[in-house]
Amino acid sequence: MPIGDNAADALPVREVLNRLKEYIKRLPAIWVEGQLAEVKDRPGSSVIFATLRDLETDGSLSTSSVRAALKDDVQHLKDGDRVLMLLQPEIWPRRGELQMRVLAIKPVGIGELLVKLEALKQKLLAEGLFAPEAKQPIPFLPIKIGLVCGRASAALTDVLVNARNRWPTVEFEIREVAVQGVDAVKEVSAALIELEQDSKVDVIIVARGGGSLEDLLPFSDESLVRLVASLKTPIISAIGHEQDFPLLDFVADLRASTPTDAARRVVPDLEDEMDFIDDLVSQLNHQFNSILRDQRSVLIELQSNLIQLHPKTQTLMNRNLIRDFRYQMRTHVRADLSLARTELSSAAGAIRALSPQGTLERGYAVVRAASGSLITKPPVAGSKLKIKVAEGEFNATSGE
Repeated sequence: MPIGDNAADALPVREVLNRLKEYIKRLPAIWVEGQLAEVKDRPGSSVIFATLRDLETDGSLSTSSVRAALKDDVQHLKDGDRVLMLLQPEIWPRRGELQMRVLAIKPVGIGELLVKLEALKQKLLAEGLFAPEAKQPIPFLPIKIGLVCGRASAALTDVLVNARNRWPTVEFEIREVAVQGVDAVKEVSAALIELEQDSKVDVIIVARGGGSLEDLLPFSDESLVRLVASLKTPIISAIGHEQDFPLLDFVADLRASTPTDAARRVVPDLEDEMDFIDDLVSQLNHQFNSILRDQRSVLIELQSNLIQLHPKTQTLMNRNLIRDFRYQMRTHVRADLSLARTELSSAAGAIRALSPQGTLERGYAVVRAASGSLITKPPVAGSKLKIKVAEGEFNATSGE
């Protein structure tokens, strides 16, 4: 369910206004034709406010113009003037008002010209000349840069100074041509063809400073646009100011808002690249040292393993094992013999104690008849007897 569809999801006013502001910021600037009313040009103010009314209905738009940005275009605005304005929609969150910021103002007489340019733009767009897939990549560091610009122009200086500030050794192949008037299309086209044939030129910048719509018309010429679309060398368009959009901007492989912007985008910054290389070298050194430490540990472990597996080491280890085993065996045998002697001595004592001789030694005697038979009960009086004691025997006669 979308946010705010029911009372439970209601948004505060500030949130709605902020969302509208973010949405409106993404809308493109558009050319609008109308009649000025309520022009408020206060002395000393940097902003001129005016209402742009529809020519046929009561509809109107509130506009604001920054005097410094539009310069002479806003000096003679008055109620009733019919104008073309390039407007960028904005919303003021504090008051919730839609305001149209004026990016450019043109006399209404050029309205038909704008219509023709828009028709040509749509025609070329339909043919695919402006398609993103038709764009060529700009080389990271061109060997040589082609530059087509006005003779002794500020655009020439801007490109050269800013590009060389970023990459001092960058080389240019420069063609100074007419950049407005009847000869502009012919001279710009000839310069592009000549630079296209130079194998050392990796990219071409077409640069011109700001000007009126009429001044920039050569860079919307259909033949020039089609020529640029056919070139194999990447083209950077740097025509006018940021709010200017000649058709060359749409067909070029890269649009720069100004000649200075083109210089900054055509070559990298040497200091940034050196910092990047320093960081990369530092990272590589760190990784190399880490790998070196790991490999050193592996080698030490392998060396230790090799020492352990060496025949001399194995022989020494086996010799030590045999020595230890012999010592243990000797110790065990001695212990076993000692125990056996003790047990044997104990057994011998027991045997001696239980033997006939042992019994005699305890004071007993063996009595036999004269015939040698053992006497186990009292004999008849006067019977001849042989009595054996521990230390000998003797004869005796039984009494009554």
